[in-house]
Parts: sequence; C-alpha cells; structure tokens
Amino acid sequence: MIKKLLGEKLHFDRKIVWLTVVSTLLILIAYYYRITPFPHWESVILYFGIPMLIIIVVFREHPREYGLRLGDWKAGLVITFLGISLMGPVIWALGRYNTGMQGYYHRAVDGLVWKNALALAAWEFLFRGWLLFGYAEKYGTDALWLQAVPFSIAHLSKPDLETLSTIFGGFAFGWVAWRTKSVLYPFLIHWFIATAIIIVASGSH
Repeated sequence: MIKKLLGEKLHFDRKIVWLTVVSTLLILIAYYYRITPFPHWESVILYFGIPMLIIIVVFREHPREYGLRLGDWKAGLVITFLGISLMGPVIWALGRYNTGMQGYYHRAVDGLVWKNALALAAWEFLFRGWLLFGYAEKYGTDALWLQAVPFSIAHLSKPDLETLSTIFGGFAFGWVAWRTKSVLYPFLIHWFIATAIIIVASGSH
C-alpha cells in the first residue's frame, strides 16, 4: 500500500542536486543576511569560495572544467570588445536619464573598480562557471537558459528595468562563456557594465 502510494522510485543526478540546492541557498543567504560588512567580500565567500570547495572536495574535479581558464582568448577578446562597444551607449543613456538607475546606483565611486572586480568575478564564477558548465554535462546548451534563471532572481531589489532584462543578459553572458569556454570574458563585459553605470549615474547628479 505504501509503495503504491509513493509511486515509482525517484532517481536524482547527484551533481544536479548539489548545483541547484546550493546555488539557491547561496542566493537566498545573500539576499536575507549580511555575513560580512563588505558586500564584495561576501560575494567572494558565497559565490566563489563555497562552489570552489564543492568542486574540489565533493565533485573531485578541476576548477578549469568550470571556466577557470583562458579558453579561446582570440574569440574572447573580440566578443568582449564588441560587447563593451554595444553596451557603452546603452549604459550612458540609462545612467544619464533613467531615474530608477540613478536612484539605485548613485553612490561613492572610491574603490569602485576593484570592489566591482571582486564581486563580479565571484558572480560570473557562480552563474557562468559553476552552474553553466555543471548543468551542461546533463542538459547541454539548455544550461544557457537554466543558469540565467537564478541569475535573474539574484537581481531582485535592483531597478526593475535591469532585473527584467537579466534573463536575456544572463543568457548572453552564458553564451560568451560557452563560446570561449571561460568565465573571463563575460566577467570583463559584466564588470564594465556594472562599473560604468555607477560612474555615469553618480555623475548625473
């Protein structure tokens, strides 16, 4: 009777469970709690340190399989240049004229370059490294969309226009990592976008 009630026995891919549960918990912890007074270091601990520990200790794999390598650097440099060139005017317009962006990103720019670099390197490793290449083993190119979903959720509380666009932006960053087999190039584009919007929005007041 109990067996009939429970139905067919469930079988789960161990790695998919780890990737999904841990990444979800990390995003929620980052949203609800402050584990350090420095947000950039918090991102490093949650989004880089913990996934890296799982890769090495639990998965027993090499981090380079998760995008920590130079990859196709020729394609990466070209794509990075094109991405920055295309997004530059968009970022300028949003930072200059969108009040939502100005209100959220109007902040001090001291240490902005290196703080953003630390935080966004960790973000890119979590989404375009750990999740993208981890999911890709089972789901192939569908991993491009799968990693974009938690990436969008992690933007909740940010300006609505930005958050609504992140499902597509997350896919685009994922494609860059997929094409180059490296998290370096989506990181460079993401870092430029995040740093430029703060500089422009802060200077618009």
